[in-house]
Amino acid sequence: RLIELGFKPILLERGKSVLSRKHDIAQINRGGSVDPDSNYAFGEGGAGTFSDGKLFTRSKKRGDYNKALQTLVFHGATPEILYEAHPHIGTDKLPRIISNICSTITSSGGEIHFSSKVTGFKLNADRSRITGVWVGDKLIEGAAVVLATGHSAKDIYHTLHNDGVRLEAKGFAMGVRIEHPQRLIDSIQYHLPERGEYLPAAAYTLVNQIEGRGVYSFCMCPGGFIVPAMTDAAQSVVNGMSPSGRNSRWANSGLVTEVRVEDFAHLEAEYGALAGLVFQQQLEEAARLNGGDKQIAPAQRVSDFVAGRASSSLPSTSDIPGLCCSRLDKWMPDFMSSALRKGIASFDRKMRGYVTPDAIVVGVESRTSTPVRIPRDADTLMHPEVAGLFPSGEGAGYAGGITSAAIDGDRVALSIIKEYSPLKLG
Repeated sequence: RLIELGFKPILLERGKSVLSRKHDIAQINRGGSVDPDSNYAFGEGGAGTFSDGKLFTRSKKRGDYNKALQTLVFHGATPEILYEAHPHIGTDKLPRIISNICSTITSSGGEIHFSSKVTGFKLNADRSRITGVWVGDKLIEGAAVVLATGHSAKDIYHTLHNDGVRLEAKGFAMGVRIEHPQRLIDSIQYHLPERGEYLPAAAYTLVNQIEGRGVYSFCMCPGGFIVPAMTDAAQSVVNGMSPSGRNSRWANSGLVTEVRVEDFAHLEAEYGALAGLVFQQQLEEAARLNGGDKQIAPAQRVSDFVAGRASSSLPSTSDIPGLCCSRLDKWMPDFMSSALRKGIASFDRKMRGYVTPDAIVVGVESRTSTPVRIPRDADTLMHPEVAGLFPSGEGAGYAGGITSAAIDGDRVALSIIKEYSPLKLG
């Protein structure tokens, strides 16, 4: 949108290009090293590039939803996403689309700098205006800085906090990734022993209130697979995605519960607005300690998790690095394991057969949203205390997926034009 309106943006990407990212992601899948700047979250296109590519959003009233979809179609997505109720691109197609978008940016005068991690912010003397960012010892100046880091860039939050830029702790959600055989989900949802030849892999959406907390499915991936989504080797983080054909033998979904500000209040005195970030990190590290080497994630049969007993073995899984048996409820916070266990049991009453020894829960699903919000003015979309700083998207706390982040970015671009029109810039 900035290019359409006559500006030539400079994009600073801490990670690598799509092709280079593929190599680093393959390393993670094989149980190799985790590059903290090139993984499932960081690199060309961010977390969306190697995501499932779901485009359903409840944010349609916030901006031009159709423009976001049309932009994706223009760059290679199938036209069906323009009219399907729950549009989906697929992780096999997204990398090429993202590369096409980046080519449009650079061919139109924009710049993209890979392996360019922002390490600091240039603020004026009274810290009321941002004038640029540091990439190592190189200063890149600009009248406006859009901060669209995604929710996994923990170091950015720490840098802002250390520079005295106000942040706010917020509630978020964490839990597990649950995986069933796709045939089982098909039989439950279609009420048939086998789904018909022309029926798609069945999906589901589940939600309930348990002990006053919401427990719900998130990013359900029919015919998909589980991926290791950590950004540091000290963490165990899982996510899920589906190829465009949704043709794997498994169905997986995030299954999460609310984490409220009061749940990490014990960390607030030491960490302030970053308390939720630390709480999230502690759980990810606990999952890693209770998993195995080489990105092997901790897991438990669903029937055992609900019953509160250990699993002595695990069924086959789509998770390529693999799984090991672990009593998740022994190292998860009590409120979380209790809500998840009772939530899963309640879902079995809606989908008979959901609780089964043939399904597993895997730890942890922790990157559904950010535990920190970067505040901004409702009208200008700038930080209320730092002129020129435009927090945007999921990492800033204003989006929850590909489409809502695109809509938010579009709104930010329009705000920048309003504030920094060529006339104002002289």
